[in-house]
Amino acid sequence: MNSSVNFIFRKLRPLFFSSDAETAHERMLSLVEIVSKFPGINPFLRWQFREEQPILRTKLFGKNVQNPIGLAAGFDKDGRIHPAMFALGFGFTEIGTVTPRSQSGNPKPRIFRLPEDQALINRLGFNNQGVWKMAERLVSGTKKINPDEADLIDQSGDYPANIASGILGINIGKNKDTPLQKANEDFVSALSALHPFADYFTINVSSPNTEDLRKLQQKEMLSGLLESVCSCREKLDQNHFRKTPLLVKLSPDMDEEGLGNCVRVIQQFPIQGVIATNTTMDRSQLKSSLKIEQGGLSGKPLKARSTEVIRTLFKELGKEVTIIGVGGIFNGEDAYEKIRAGAAAVQIYTALIYEGPGLVRRIKRELSQLLEQDSIKNVADAVGFDS
Repeated sequence: MNSSVNFIFRKLRPLFFSSDAETAHERMLSLVEIVSKFPGINPFLRWQFREEQPILRTKLFGKNVQNPIGLAAGFDKDGRIHPAMFALGFGFTEIGTVTPRSQSGNPKPRIFRLPEDQALINRLGFNNQGVWKMAERLVSGTKKINPDEADLIDQSGDYPANIASGILGINIGKNKDTPLQKANEDFVSALSALHPFADYFTINVSSPNTEDLRKLQQKEMLSGLLESVCSCREKLDQNHFRKTPLLVKLSPDMDEEGLGNCVRVIQQFPIQGVIATNTTMDRSQLKSSLKIEQGGLSGKPLKARSTEVIRTLFKELGKEVTIIGVGGIFNGEDAYEKIRAGAAAVQIYTALIYEGPGLVRRIKRELSQLLEQDSIKNVADAVGFDS
């Protein structure tokens, strides 16, 4: 049955691609959001797409997951369809990037497909509906939340149940009009508002589409930011008897010195993970005439560089800090390469646009076969195998 769904997707893909990329994505989000509310839809998706292999069972931040394949941030910015994404077979999903206040992002058009390169360019600019709209969705789907209720959420020991059925990460950023000197306040605000709902938070300091955001990766600015966010996280966790992992998402475009500085800062704070990497501004490998478009590049051209960054991080951090690899993963071999380089888990986005909903199941099958061929008993044993 799964093969028939993939066949249908391949036949319909020209129709999906006939409209611009952002319009097509928004139509998909709206359709899935509406349809998945009908009883039986998500169980049907699980029946169609979920196929778990014991060899892929692992732990992320002390929690059991069925597999190490995750959905990268940016696909579901406002947390509209993550239950359906879990039903497709993802072991974990990351929603966002979300900012404290809603914002429209950069002018359109702002997403471009590069099929000949198996890539996307986006310059969205953190378009999202803000933390309170996300909290409203996550709390129950019916209860209304507004900023005036923040104190109640932060002081109450009675946290609402997460409606997701797996590990849910929330990627947080700063608003475009927030001065860089006050960026800490935005990250703390987003963390405070959404703390009840996340299994982990990712601090996004590496998107190329918000002016000067990447300056937050500089040594002194990153240190100040992590001090503020870690302090806030510690207080919230103590108040609510939780342990919430914090991750930092890094750029692939830093040189060795810049990356080394980031690593040394991260080692000074209780940071549990690093995501490697965000999109790149490098266009050196592109064939498409659209390479002139501004924005972050994702997909196949990013694969080698993101794996290189993972290797560097693993040599410095080992398994003490969880590394999540993202960039150019289209099959099980791509995922395996990043895991052997040092990633405990991986995320996909661009490949899902090109390959469709059956991709997750296929990657898991291929990854399982590769592990078995190498006589590796569990995916966790392959982490850093080549380093």
